[in-house]
Amino acid sequence: MDNAPAGTISEAMEHDTDIAVVGGGLTGPVLALALASAGFRVTVVDAQPAAVRADAGFDGRAYALAHASMRMLRALGLWAGIQPDTQPILRIVASDGLAGQGAAPWFLHFDAAEIEEGPMGWICEDRFLRGALLAAMEAEPRIETVSGAKVIDQTPDAAGITLTLAGGQRLRARLVAGCDGRGSGTAARAGIRRIGWGYGQTALVCAVAHERPHAGTAHQFFMPAGPLAILPLPGDRSSIVWSEDADLAAAILKMDDADFLQVLRPRFGDFRGAIRPEGKRFAYPLGLSLAHEFIAERVVLVGDAAHGLHPIAGQGFNLGMRDVAALAEVLAEAARRGEDIAAAPVLARYQQWRRFDTVAMAVATDGFNRLFSNDSTILRGLRDAGMAAVSAMPGLRRRFIREAAGLTGALPRLLQGRPV
Repeated sequence: MDNAPAGTISEAMEHDTDIAVVGGGLTGPVLALALASAGFRVTVVDAQPAAVRADAGFDGRAYALAHASMRMLRALGLWAGIQPDTQPILRIVASDGLAGQGAAPWFLHFDAAEIEEGPMGWICEDRFLRGALLAAMEAEPRIETVSGAKVIDQTPDAAGITLTLAGGQRLRARLVAGCDGRGSGTAARAGIRRIGWGYGQTALVCAVAHERPHAGTAHQFFMPAGPLAILPLPGDRSSIVWSEDADLAAAILKMDDADFLQVLRPRFGDFRGAIRPEGKRFAYPLGLSLAHEFIAERVVLVGDAAHGLHPIAGQGFNLGMRDVAALAEVLAEAARRGEDIAAAPVLARYQQWRRFDTVAMAVATDGFNRLFSNDSTILRGLRDAGMAAVSAMPGLRRRFIREAAGLTGALPRLLQGRPV
């Protein structure tokens, strides 16, 4: 694709950049790299100072990268540098139970050997993924980053959109992509409303070291207050995503390591021997947040700015990757046809592609959380019967594995491992 895909020379001179990406977390940089690979000029506006983003200290946070997300990172030239620091997910075990009493008799067991593509996914620590993204952006001449800058106004018109930053600087673009999270200022300024609710739960995130090896197995333990995910990291370590009652979580967050372990041990169990905490602990309030629309005049929402879901399925980051792949493909094809990349019909294609998948995942995660985050005897019986049924049906089990790996549905080229 031509290096200036978005119009004539005179049009290009009217804009500082083709696409302004607001938000420098993870989704924003991935989007910037995907768009740059298609020949667009991209400016990332990041409210965080560059030094904060570049801090590579270990803090226990990690992400589950589905197999399709790995393909995308490989297509963007990132995977070779990330892979040595990731842990393949070879098995997933989901079980019902109570803290201190172990798992219920029935559980789900998914094995990567049941699909041809290889591991269902990989666990990657935040420090390695973020570092690779920042290095790739710095090396990409089509990407400019404005750090420590907050957008306070956005004004669209027939020819483009103007962003005003807190320091008075103005940035002119053809399109603005909001990658600024659940409280998206981009969405609010565009008049996009949201629907959502809280779950009364908080996710406690940290890492632990343990005596016994995890063998690449991820565990999801469903407890009355919320699920506990135990995700394998390289070495004899695991990342913990522990959903707990919000009031209790606030108290746990303040505990010293010894008291924290006293609360965690009965929930974690002893199947990996002695455990000890590593790194910091983080807390995130849990809820559902869906934007009514993913698009507005010269504005598009991506990742958590469009949809914030419960982490029960571990698909939050992967949904954002699907958004990125779909948007990059839609915009690249529009540019090749000579269309205005921010025209309403173009953006509508992105919304149509992503809306059903997003709503379906939102409904599923909301339903799963309500079904499993309780101690109802009746519901517990239904849950156990359901897990037993899925475990006994290889075809259905394989379908769930492929869904978790992101290998189903109409996949954009990047998620197939192909360039835009």
